[in-house]
Amino acid sequence: MSTDIRITDSHCHLDFPDFDAERGDVIERALAAGVNRMVTICTKLRQEPQVRAIAEAYPEVFYAAGTHPMSAAAEPMASVDDLVKLAAHPKFVGIGETGLDYHYTAESAEVQKQSLRTHIAAARETGLPLIIHARDADDDMARILTEEYRTGAYTCVMHCFSSGPGLAKAALDLGFYLSMSGIAAFPKSQALRDIFASAPVDRILVETDAPYLAPPPYRGKRNEPSYTVHTAQKGAEVFGMDWAEFAAQTEANFERLFTKAVL
Repeated sequence: MSTDIRITDSHCHLDFPDFDAERGDVIERALAAGVNRMVTICTKLRQEPQVRAIAEAYPEVFYAAGTHPMSAAAEPMASVDDLVKLAAHPKFVGIGETGLDYHYTAESAEVQKQSLRTHIAAARETGLPLIIHARDADDDMARILTEEYRTGAYTCVMHCFSSGPGLAKAALDLGFYLSMSGIAAFPKSQALRDIFASAPVDRILVETDAPYLAPPPYRGKRNEPSYTVHTAQKGAEVFGMDWAEFAAQTEANFERLFTKAVL
């Protein structure tokens, strides 16, 4: 493939220990593959300084921060002011990831909802996109996103989207974006690919969620940002587009949503 084609890994976790031994090499491999930008995500606010340091060390890396829903009950509750202050950093480009996860942590649902609404308020105040994690919580997620949007508009990406068509429609109806991860490239994910295919292509992003969810041909191995290319190529197939055309479209989509992530 031509390295003249550029894409963005809109969601990865470069601070995770999986990358400690070769973080610089991982970033270099991404750049060599045509992944010209990465957004690394802080999932616990007490770890924000370490994540920020990575973004500061590499021109191509930006960052976002929030409290992951699976950690919402164990971590101090973030305030809107906390998140707004962090957003002043020039390389801070999004709020989250936040959301609802009833697969592993349904017992903390009420705390997760409170945390989610706080993050939405911060996204609304800063104008930065909200980054949503949703698992086995489609009805509550659609309801809260819609209720909050009626209170005041905000922008949002449904990260690593793997939920049902109802939540996809609710998000798209609000003008939000869906992000394709390696899951969309798994052989048994045709139903998910069908959901993406029915979405407007100008509302699609691509990501790795590295170190998780490596796409074929690396499934089962540690994921890394360079592998975004494999998911994006599957995305081009899903939308019946030329690879270069799809890559250019997802770049335009990313830049429209993540307005601070400018190289």
